[in-house]
Amino acid sequence: MMRKTKKMLAILMILAMFFTVVGCSETTDAPASGEGLYTAGTYVGEGEGFAGLIKVEVTVDENEIQEIKILEHNESAGISDSSIANIPTKIVEYQSLNIDTISGATGTGAGILEAVEAALVLAGADIEALKQAKGEDTASGEIIEKEADVIVIGGGGAGLAAAVSASEEGASVILIEKLPMLGGNTIRSGGALNVVYPERQERQGIEDSVDKHFEDTYQGGDELGNPELIRTLVENAYPALRWLEDKGLELQDEVFTVLGALWPRSHESVDPLGSGFIRVLQTEAEKNGVEILMETAAEELIIEDGRVVGVLATSKGNTVTLKANKGVIMATGGFAANVDMRVRYNPDLGANLQTTNSPGATGDGIIMGEAVDANLLGMDYIQSLPLGDPETGSLTGWAGNDAANYLFINKEGNRFVSEAGRRDVMTNGLIEQTDSFMHIVVDSQSMPDGSKNHFNETIEDLVERGQTLKAMSLEELAEKMNVDVDNFTETIAKYNEAVDTGVDEFEKHLLDKKIDQAPFYASPRVPTAHHTMGGLEINNEAQVIDINGNVIPGFYAAGEVTGGIHGSNRLGGNAITDIITFGRIAGKNVAGN
Repeated sequence: MMRKTKKMLAILMILAMFFTVVGCSETTDAPASGEGLYTAGTYVGEGEGFAGLIKVEVTVDENEIQEIKILEHNESAGISDSSIANIPTKIVEYQSLNIDTISGATGTGAGILEAVEAALVLAGADIEALKQAKGEDTASGEIIEKEADVIVIGGGGAGLAAAVSASEEGASVILIEKLPMLGGNTIRSGGALNVVYPERQERQGIEDSVDKHFEDTYQGGDELGNPELIRTLVENAYPALRWLEDKGLELQDEVFTVLGALWPRSHESVDPLGSGFIRVLQTEAEKNGVEILMETAAEELIIEDGRVVGVLATSKGNTVTLKANKGVIMATGGFAANVDMRVRYNPDLGANLQTTNSPGATGDGIIMGEAVDANLLGMDYIQSLPLGDPETGSLTGWAGNDAANYLFINKEGNRFVSEAGRRDVMTNGLIEQTDSFMHIVVDSQSMPDGSKNHFNETIEDLVERGQTLKAMSLEELAEKMNVDVDNFTETIAKYNEAVDTGVDEFEKHLLDKKIDQAPFYASPRVPTAHHTMGGLEINNEAQVIDINGNVIPGFYAAGEVTGGIHGSNRLGGNAITDIITFGRIAGKNVAGN
């Protein structure tokens, strides 16, 4: 509600300042027809981005937009970089507001356009004309042909890991990505990676083993995952993480339990979100000579004599044919952002559920694979999280980092599930609550002054933006949450007693700190579609299997585009483990083909 209020205030400010030029320019009337398109000067405008207000400065002369500067923003590093770098440039280049903002950070792009529009209103611009003006020319129709040993489809964590791995084996590699930025869902994730890492875990007194990681993964997916693939995952996870560390990945000191991980084996990069993984892999790919083609969308696989030998793609109106001498690796991610596909395979989810995913997660690789008779597994296994922003469905905007130290509170002021349980159990529990709505409650022990969540947002920013409530007492927090004060305080008291006794009414097995130190915080959350466990069937070598159970020659896959690893429910923190581990395996094997 507070963010909507801020947005309304921004609009009112624009209207109030309609004839006020911001900056060094003097106030003038808008030019009459034939006198020019703008009143020359420098103007400031604001728009609502993904993580708060974006402020821009726009300089115009009488006939054109000359320069756009981003003055202030709170957008996440990595996710928003492409929008911040490219959208102002495109507006100036095409003298148009008809700019495609899809970049994995649509909120950022929309916020920049809104801010530029607000500034141009002050310049006397014809906004509707600018929105209709011709944008980027996508109809050049050129035919492009390229060749490499390995073609990788998808520029997220799995694709980049595969490209780096293949290039290390001496293969020439071309990687294509349909969006104008690398990173996929990896770069917008919380960045948790599950690995049994004795040197790090033992420092915190954590006992763990590869066998325990296997059992947690297998049982956490209702024993529906392929045991051989799970064993490959957990046994190769540690070498895969050390592989990244050798390339410069730095990890946070603390090993923790990300939501739904079931055990403290989650590791996190010092870079925000998943940007550390992407930064390291992109740097290594470029160093190894991997050719990266952005805004290049794969359309279909090329088959010759039953073997995948290349990819047909499009790029800005051009037709691109990519020949693969050794093989093609599919790493396009899942389909949580494809509502029609989600509803087709799991109608119970409904079409109105928002998603945490990149807008690029539309199932393209699964569709292309199915067209060449790849077998699909577990397509109805679609995981939702209880952590969605009520307005956007994103994972950003909440206070709390470790499942051992926060509580889920419904509209009645009560807990309803173990906060350290399986993701599907927690989400189903939330769906059964009034309005499928809850608050995540923590205290200052979990979020001390200046601390950040896994999405690089400080507690102060969350409170200022109205995404998190703050109070100096539990009673005050209950009133701000609009829940029953007695129920809420009794709930907290019972939980604190459970921390003392080690026995929790919801059988939460990770009990660390009490909720008893002010200030207290509460963040509203709703269910959101997060991960698709189904996809292309693969074997331990990351080769794709056809509908008859045979390997499709020249065809490999890694990451969320595959099925069969996680069963019906993926453990929190196992996704990045999966993409790095199997991406590395796929790249090595196709290069040695």
